[in-house]
Amino acid sequence: MTTKKNLSQCIKIRPLTLDDYEAALNWSMDDTFCLANGWELNRSPEELYKWWLKCINNVAEDFIRMGIQFNDRLVGYADLACMKGNTAELGIAIGENRLWGKGIGFNSALCMMAFATKKLGITTFNAETHEANVRSRKMLEKIGFKEISRVGSEKYFGMNSQLIQYELNL
Repeated sequence: MTTKKNLSQCIKIRPLTLDDYEAALNWSMDDTFCLANGWELNRSPEELYKWWLKCINNVAEDFIRMGIQFNDRLVGYADLACMKGNTAELGIAIGENRLWGKGIGFNSALCMMAFATKKLGITTFNAETHEANVRSRKMLEKIGFKEISRVGSEKYFGMNSQLIQYELNL
């Protein structure tokens, strides 16, 4: 059994590969995951495969998506988006909803932020979540993010939800 103390040792951030497609396919069949993360419901495996190829072959100057590996298997992904200078937007998605609320997202966010700071010189992190996503809000606040605004809204679990913007300066 993994304790919270050694949970961070079981999590790694790594590049995504084509071999990770099966995990993404499984996530795409989980309506709870899709509704929470803005994924289209009932995607065809072919369309998802094309999308996954774009994810792993993405070469953008302002976006990085890495896999979250927990106990040697892919369980989600972490993003750095809108990277400019020393600033980036952090995003975390845990693919298996049975793993939600166990500290994996929290530790993955810390790993991705450490990577971004060490390798890319990022010192200001932005994040955005839905008001209704209490777990995400608590995770961001536990890391030290501060709410800076409430601008916009979008669907979260099929219902319109206020968006909350956060910032953390290291």
